[in-house]
Amino acid sequence: MASEIAQYIGPVVLLGPPGAGKGTQAKRLVERYGVPQISTGDLLRDNVKRETPLGVEAKCVMTRGELVSDQLVCEMVAGRLRETDCDRGFVLDGFPRTAAQAGWLDAFLENEFFDNACQKLPPIVVRLDLDYNQLVLRITGRRSCPTCGRIYNVHFQPPCTDAICDLDGSPLVTRSDDREEVMKERLNTYDAQTRPVADYYGRQGRVVLVNADQPMGVVAAQIAGMIDARSLLQGTQASPRHF
Repeated sequence: MASEIAQYIGPVVLLGPPGAGKGTQAKRLVERYGVPQISTGDLLRDNVKRETPLGVEAKCVMTRGELVSDQLVCEMVAGRLRETDCDRGFVLDGFPRTAAQAGWLDAFLENEFFDNACQKLPPIVVRLDLDYNQLVLRITGRRSCPTCGRIYNVHFQPPCTDAICDLDGSPLVTRSDDREEVMKERLNTYDAQTRPVADYYGRQGRVVLVNADQPMGVVAAQIAGMIDARSLLQGTQASPRHF
């Protein structure tokens, strides 16, 4: 573990439809390599809570019922990537969401993140693929405990007692966005917005496909193997620019 934590892994981008396990795999990479997971949702909430200039602007936009612009999101991401805990690499969860954001990320890394004297590791882009029917079962089968937050799945990881949390006995609930009619809309949004991101990276030959219809540990091991192989090939002495 010590050698893994000392490793420079560079940027990692996780792509995949809702229910593919991006959040779970991001957390496993964080634990393995000691690098941060960066979620645009978390960044947005943090900026709004701290009432930063970007957060105040974003809150005004959301209050009007509008979507936060790419420019605002990218500025928040840029500020986060400049923090020193990102020096050895980071895992992006939920970003980039559009081809425009992917282009911005490439330009940011090229112009700001890397030292001209070091080897450059462009983002390793992992696309988690899952059959549509499996996605339906994963998403619509999810149940959560409102007390402890534990997640179950009635198809794959059911509680011992139907609809009751194993840990505290609370009745399990279904999130509104896990209902089938909402799930279909989420997948349509993914197809419209996020697939172009995979196409953007795919045209550059930078997408690696992982079958997400495998045990979580197997998926995690495959992703880590790709990252380790890439780092070994490039050498682990590369270090990003400090700000």
